[in-house]
Amino acid sequence: MKRDYYEILGVNKNATLQEIKKAYRSLALKYHPDRVPESEKKQAEEKFKEISEAYGVLSDAKKRAMYDQYGHAGIDQRFTTEDIFKGADFGSIFEEVGLGDIFGSFFGGGGFDFFGAEARAGSSTHKRRGRNIQYEIEISLEESFKGVRKKIKIPRNEYCSACNGSGAKAGSKMKTCATCGGRGVVMMASGFFRMQQTCPDCAGRGTVITEYCPICNGKGYVRAVRNIEVTIPAGVDNNSRLRIRNEGEVGAAGAGDLYLYIHVLPHSFFKREGKDIYCQVDVSFVKAALGGEVYVPTLDGRVSMKIPAGTQSGKIFRLRGKGMPDLHGGVKGDQYVKVMIQVPKRLTSEQRRILEEFAAVSGEDVSSKEDSFKEKLKKVFG
Repeated sequence: MKRDYYEILGVNKNATLQEIKKAYRSLALKYHPDRVPESEKKQAEEKFKEISEAYGVLSDAKKRAMYDQYGHAGIDQRFTTEDIFKGADFGSIFEEVGLGDIFGSFFGGGGFDFFGAEARAGSSTHKRRGRNIQYEIEISLEESFKGVRKKIKIPRNEYCSACNGSGAKAGSKMKTCATCGGRGVVMMASGFFRMQQTCPDCAGRGTVITEYCPICNGKGYVRAVRNIEVTIPAGVDNNSRLRIRNEGEVGAAGAGDLYLYIHVLPHSFFKREGKDIYCQVDVSFVKAALGGEVYVPTLDGRVSMKIPAGTQSGKIFRLRGKGMPDLHGGVKGDQYVKVMIQVPKRLTSEQRRILEEFAAVSGEDVSSKEDSFKEKLKKVFG
C-alpha cells in the first residue's frame, strides 16, 4: 500500500508550493544516490523514487487536486508513471547545489530517465558548470540597514594555472578516450533509472591525457582559498539569499555560482519584524502627564518625538519611514516606539511635598500607615 504523499514529504495538506519544494529539496539532497555510501545506494534509490513521485504529484496543481479528492486511485487511473513527472520543476530546485544539470537533462533535455526507461537517443555531449558554493555570513542590524561590503574567504577548486585547466603537461599529446569514444559521456544504470553522465575516464573532454600536469596531477584544477569582496544590499533579512555569479567551483562549462545566506544578528535595543522596527523608551511621569518632547534612537540617528499630555504607559507611537529599507526599492518600513512611564525610586523632600500637595488637590490619600501612626503619637504625647 502506497504511503500518503504529504506524509512522505513531511508537509501538511495546506502546504504551499514553496513549502513543498523546500521539503523535497531537503529530502532529495539527503537520499540522492550520488550522495550516499555504496552500501546505502539501493535503499536510497527507493526512497529517492518515492519522494520524487510525491513531489511530481503535489507540485502540479491539477495532479494535486486529483490526489486530494481521490487519493492514489485518482492518480494511478489518470496518469502513467511518465505523466507524473511531466511539468514538474526538478531542475531549478537543485541548481544552487550543483545537481541542476542532472535533473535538467532528465526532465527536459534528454539523457536521464526514471524507472529504467530507455535513454533518449541523439543527445549531445553535455558539459557541466562547476558546483555552486553555499556560504553563510553574519551581519549586524546596522549593516543590514545601510548595506555593507564584506571580504570573505572561500575555499574552492580553481583552474590550474600551469596547464590552464587541461590537466596535461605542457607539450604533451592527447588521444581519443576509449571508454566514451570521444563523446565525453557514458550511460550508467543504477537501479530504477538510467543516467547519461560525464565519462569518468576523460572527465567529459572526450580525450585522454598521455602526460599529466605535475602541478594538478591531471585534474585540471587545484584547491585554493580565494578572498572575495561581496556587496550586501540594504534591507536584507534572515531569509535573504544573494547569488554571486561565477564565483563557485570551476567546471568544463565554466564556474558555478556562490550563494550567500544572510544571518542578521539580534540587536540589544531594536527588534525587527519584516521592514518595521520596534523599540521601547522610558519617559518620566511628569513629561507623560504634561506632555513634551523626547529623543528616540533610530538606525539612522536620534530623532525628536512629541509626547502628548496625558500619555499612558504602554502607548505605542509610529515614526513613519524610520524602519528598514525595502530590498527591492519599495517604501521603507516604520519604527514603532512603546512608551513606558518611569517612576523615580527616590524623591527629595521638596519633590515629595509637591506631590503630596498634588495628591491633596486631587482628593487622593497618599499617607502611609507609618505616617498615620506618627500622627497619632503626636496627638497623645504632644
